[in-house]
Amino acid sequence: MWQVRPKKNLGQHFLVDQDIARRIADTVDVMPGLPVLEVGPGMGVLTQYLAEKQRPLRVVEIDRESVAWLEAHYPQLNGNILGQDFLRMDLTEAFQGQPFVLTGNYPYDISSQIFFHMLDYRQLVPCCTGMIQREVAERLAARPGCKAYGVLTVLIQAWYDIELLFTVDEHVFNPPPKVKSAVIRMTRNARTTLGCDERLFRTVVKATFGQRRKMLRGSLRQLFTPATMPPTEWFQQDIMTQRPEQLTIEQFVSLTNSVAQQSEKSEKSE
Repeated sequence: MWQVRPKKNLGQHFLVDQDIARRIADTVDVMPGLPVLEVGPGMGVLTQYLAEKQRPLRVVEIDRESVAWLEAHYPQLNGNILGQDFLRMDLTEAFQGQPFVLTGNYPYDISSQIFFHMLDYRQLVPCCTGMIQREVAERLAARPGCKAYGVLTVLIQAWYDIELLFTVDEHVFNPPPKVKSAVIRMTRNARTTLGCDERLFRTVVKATFGQRRKMLRGSLRQLFTPATMPPTEWFQQDIMTQRPEQLTIEQFVSLTNSVAQQSEKSEKSE
């Protein structure tokens, strides 16, 4: 029987356990009725159970061999197999601007990029589920104060509530990955606005975690030029003695607004 060869350069590890595939498919049931977009279907082990949900389903696959396999084995998906790179997709075109659930057995080496791309279209994605490397899942679900808490945690949790649903052993894949996996569900929270400049928020988060061993009074200096550097008193606030993994999302928002205020003061004084 014709089989698709897993390709190392695409980070392909095909799930072979039918029970796990069904359990992953069932994670989309929290949002009944919405269309589903599956990323990286491979040979369709997850697709077959998603297709049973009686709701619109499209799949996006960059591997041409997998696309050909899906076209041959899933005639019910005729016209709904997108042979392209998800990271380059305009997600408003996935279902003509309708909200949808995102799911998949995501390629581990680009899972973070997939979620950052999703963030750009968060108004269309009220729920995202699927399987990723367990270490990444733990980072997504981390709380302030723990080692796993980082850039990915803050930027995703600003907009989504994270559930780590269950872990998966290596032997259920072909080829087996060298790491354990986990299935997660991300559901849009009630936040409609951050309350700060979102681009600056990302800059502040990335800058502080880029030097996560430093206190904030050290890592934040890189955001200013010598001419725009805030006064010494600004760096003497209590929060400046903390490190980024200690801050809640709300504190990052406040910090971003404070950075913006200092930048505005500098611009007005020039």
